[in-house]
Amino acid sequence: MRRSCGRAAVALLAVLLVAACGPGSPGEAGAPGTTLSEEPTTTAAPNPTPTTALPTTTTAPPTTSIPRTTAAPATSGPATSGPATTAPTADPALARAGSAGQAIVVTATRYGATTATLTAYERQGDRWAVAFGPWPANVGTRGIAPPGEKREGDGRTPSGVYGFDFLFGVAPDPGVQFPYRRVTDRSIVWDDDPASPRYNTWVDVDEQDAGVEPEPMYVSPAYDHGAVIAYNTARTPGLGSAIFLHVSTGGPTAGCVSLPAGRLVEVLRWLDPIRSPRIVLGVTA
Repeated sequence: MRRSCGRAAVALLAVLLVAACGPGSPGEAGAPGTTLSEEPTTTAAPNPTPTTALPTTTTAPPTTSIPRTTAAPATSGPATSGPATTAPTADPALARAGSAGQAIVVTATRYGATTATLTAYERQGDRWAVAFGPWPANVGTRGIAPPGEKREGDGRTPSGVYGFDFLFGVAPDPGVQFPYRRVTDRSIVWDDDPASPRYNTWVDVDEQDAGVEPEPMYVSPAYDHGAVIAYNTARTPGLGSAIFLHVSTGGPTAGCVSLPAGRLVEVLRWLDPIRSPRIVLGVTA
């Protein structure tokens, strides 16, 4: 009985040992099951983090940089077009001045108008810049003649483009660059007789004949200072003579262009024969 009990005790002890070890073995066999059920939870946690972070990091830079790249042309566009719009403001009449380095543009609003606008320009590189004006000026008592229609004694200023022959005046040379002829006394006249061999020239009647009823030059203030406009240099009889840029007397001229004395002297000093100045006469139409 004792031996049986001992054996029984041993057997009981073995059972107890097996029972004690039993929870460990099934645990190892069941651990994977427990672990798998927990691993999805542990594994799922990292996945959302990269998934959320990648869109945030990837999307932000393009959204910020694209508007900046697009906005730059929008800002630079007007800055480039602004000067281009301003540059072509030059008087279209300047196209008629050819290669001149200086140009005086005299423009009336219509044929027959006795007043006009005078603006002096100088060429700077490939563009024209205003030197003087725009100023009001007087022209003929019958305005500016249409092209080719100027005639002797018609009271009209010829239209067209002309140079300058020389400067003159009853008053002393004010410091001009062109040759300057002094009107010393009443013997100096301008021959405006179409039948005269000296038609449309400066004449000293003490030395030469000036035809019938020449233009007096010893006249103040009109001829205190003036410039001879090189009109009808071929001296074709009847096409007109004695066309000057001279001092204004406050009204229309006999066919010349006039400015107030102070402004006229500024222009005369500015005229430079080396720059081949031209005067452009016409109407806006």
